Amino acid sequence: MQSPNALSSLPQSLPLLYQSNDLVAINKPHGLLVHRSPIASDASEFAVQLLRDQLGQRVYPVHRLDRKTGGVLLFALTESMNSIMQQQFMEGGVDKTYLAIVRGFTPDEQTIDYALRNDETGVSQDAITHLKTLRRTEIPLPFGKHATSRYSLVELTPTTGRMHQLRKHLAHILHPIIGDRPHGCNKQNKLFKEHFEMNTMLLHAQQLVFNHPTTAERITIMAPFQAEFGRMMGALFGMDNRR
Repeated sequence: MQSPNALSSLPQSLPLLYQSNDLVAINKPHGLLVHRSPIASDASEFAVQLLRDQLGQRVYPVHRLDRKTGGVLLFALTESMNSIMQQQFMEGGVDKTYLAIVRGFTPDEQTIDYALRNDETGVSQDAITHLKTLRRTEIPLPFGKHATSRYSLVELTPTTGRMHQLRKHLAHILHPIIGDRPHGCNKQNKLFKEHFEMNTMLLHAQQLVFNHPTTAERITIMAPFQAEFGRMMGALFGMDNRR
């Protein structure tokens, strides 16, 4: 379950990354639900509601982003644009890039082609994620029988959009995302909570690239790290809050 004070630290207004007449993108905080969900009855604030009140008009989320994931979240401002952009996402017309901090040393590059079972229907669906390792680190923090702990910063580009795809794929190759529950490593999550006072899942939706349906302009939207992700980038890799 999300930390009780996770939502109390939300900014009063959501950071806008991009805005046109019919589209707007925010930098979604970790811990914020996109919209109301029966499986998260503890939540009282939602990105749809907050952005609607902030802009003073109705907004339509055109894609999903897990509650625990921070970063670029795109909304349409009209029903017609919502339909068009959802179709772009479904047809693979939107390039998505994520960053994650994971357990262990990952390979330089890897394509994870591993079908995932739909949690609602039980049907197995094709799922493909491309991984590229950006940084590796080994820190003097004992873990189990090891005297040190190893972590990698990876860039993830999914070509399909299955629920929890990145989280499940990283767990499948035995490099789970730090802070992920239930797909991650409970012992690592406990280690980060005790040593770094960190409960956040370290998955960041860094970038969306697509052609604007109205202007045909190639749009690139990038999100700076949320505070906790940025803090861990500094602690583990000596990097600042660059994007």
